Amino acid sequence: MVASAWEWLRRRRPLVDAFFALPVLLVSLPSLLGGSAQIDNARYVLLTAALAAPLVLRRTLPRTMFGVVALISFVQCVLGVIPVPANIAVLMCLYTVTAGFTFRWGLAAALTAEAGAGMATFRYPSGADDRKFTFVMLTVLVAGVYILGMHMRTRRAYLRSVEERAERLERERDNEVKVAMAAERARIARELHDVVAHNVSVIVVQADGASYAIDTDVGRARQALDTISSTGRLALAEMRRLLGVLRENDDAGVFAPQPGVAQLDDLVEQVRASGLAVTYEVDGTPADMSEGRQLTVYRIVQEALTNTLKHGGPRVAVSVRLRYAKDALEIRVDDDGRGAAAPDDGRGHGLAGMRERVAVYGGTVRAAPRVGGGFEVVARIPVHEEVAA
Repeated sequence: MVASAWEWLRRRRPLVDAFFALPVLLVSLPSLLGGSAQIDNARYVLLTAALAAPLVLRRTLPRTMFGVVALISFVQCVLGVIPVPANIAVLMCLYTVTAGFTFRWGLAAALTAEAGAGMATFRYPSGADDRKFTFVMLTVLVAGVYILGMHMRTRRAYLRSVEERAERLERERDNEVKVAMAAERARIARELHDVVAHNVSVIVVQADGASYAIDTDVGRARQALDTISSTGRLALAEMRRLLGVLRENDDAGVFAPQPGVAQLDDLVEQVRASGLAVTYEVDGTPADMSEGRQLTVYRIVQEALTNTLKHGGPRVAVSVRLRYAKDALEIRVDDDGRGAAAPDDGRGHGLAGMRERVAVYGGTVRAAPRVGGGFEVVARIPVHEEVAA
């Protein structure tokens, strides 16, 4: 309620300025009613009204109204009409110009008011001491109003800068949140692609094998169906873990940790169970790596084996080799499948996601058909964070 009333008043500056002009009229009434004014009542009322009327537009047209009030006071001084209480309008307009405009405008208004103070001091008859006192008092008033206006202008500029900074920080925070959300969605999309592509490829291969063996080898068909069942459960568990990060206030339980280098044995065994001949070797001493790097290694091997399952052709063999050097891990996955002759529907995003993962840690990836047939994926990942000199 109070805020609404304040906003209503802020949009009606002349009304508010007219309210603040009332004290000028109230101060002028005693001299008029008491007969103490040294000029006739008609001129007194006319001069008071002429000085108070511009105050209604004091903030709407501040420089113009200051000029009007200063001009009226100048004519008053030239004609020798003694000052009246309404002459305080000069100081009120001086404050408005100083507080609302640049330093030059404020200084010009202050010098104009000071010139008026000098004219008034020497225009009206009085003793030398009285003139000095009057000039000093008027100068102090002009300087005080000018300093107050400068202070308010500086304070308003500071408040505006604080508000702008707060708005800018809020926009930056919103942008950071959006970027973080986009990055998280991209990460989850990559994870889902790797999980779904690999496990569905295994399921398709096992399903094809089961369909061929169902009439001739029931035991092998049953084994293929068991592999399909376990692979499907694994895929569902990984998808549930990945999508679970998008759910808030979920108390369904703790999700499984991200796979790493230690889970490569299980991955190789799963692919072997699908009928693909896989050899797995590790050279060198395994280095301590962060969970993010281990997940990247796992996904690279997973994506390479998935591509072999999908495009390698029948009776393909693949070798997976991890070689630990002093400062990097080299991953090499080679197969003897179709290679460049493999069909490509143009819809895969695995290799692009693989490059994005490795680029995060400053590594490199090369994925291309081999000379003489087959396909190879070679990735090199630094095993430690780079430390700036």
